[in-house]
Amino acid sequence: MSALETNTMPNRPAAPAGPRVGGIDTRDVHAWFDRHHVLHGITLTIAPRQVTAIIGPSGCGKSTFLRCLNRMHELVPGARVGGQILLDGGDIYGPSVDPVLVRRRVGMVFQKPNPFPTMSIYDNVAAGLRLGGDRGGATLDEIVERSLRAAALWDEVKDRLEKPGTSLSGGQQQRLCIARALAVSPQVLLMDEPCSALDPAATLRIEELARQLAGDITIVIVTHNMQQAARVSDVTGFFLNGELVELGVTDQIFTRPKDKRTEDYITGRFG
Repeated sequence: MSALETNTMPNRPAAPAGPRVGGIDTRDVHAWFDRHHVLHGITLTIAPRQVTAIIGPSGCGKSTFLRCLNRMHELVPGARVGGQILLDGGDIYGPSVDPVLVRRRVGMVFQKPNPFPTMSIYDNVAAGLRLGGDRGGATLDEIVERSLRAAALWDEVKDRLEKPGTSLSGGQQQRLCIARALAVSPQVLLMDEPCSALDPAATLRIEELARQLAGDITIVIVTHNMQQAARVSDVTGFFLNGELVELGVTDQIFTRPKDKRTEDYITGRFG
């Protein structure tokens, strides 16, 4: 039985026994907005506990693909997904799978920091846990501190946890959102252009944080910044017109791409 499912489903892959590691396999994934076909047969493997970057020009399907990985795409009216997405072998789109549980195991950080405006720093981090999360025997205070430390924010906010989350700088707000996602112990963290609204110093902090977090969880980052992808990722995938053109070790993608379209994009001939 998959850990995501409430009963055994025939002909569907079951989650493997043992610890959850956060590996993702997508098989012939398509996505639509009503009749608009956005993704065309994406098949790839995202290795656990690494940083995978998704690059490509605007409108190529990067963010749509990311949202398919934690079932947020289906929240858009008229949107649908085809194919399979397996998290540690379990199909996250299986008919008895709880999408809320999927989104707990596959957290997400968005392009613009979005702390809950009426909540304190402490309450922002604790929000997901208060909705019914399993704390594993730890107290709320312990998890809040641990999550803020993991997001490299604890030392900056430990003396003002009661202040509004919106009182922080932009870079701090983004790390607060990362801490909020980490508090529910996800296996995977999706990051959709997480630095596009940040200054260079804050961007560097987020990039360093992504590298640190990858020792414990799987990171998938969508970015329009090829230098950022080169700095932060282990593996890079290049999307074009809703298709996966090439996936490989980041150094190989940027120095010895196998597909001419990848080379043309990286060298600035289009995009």
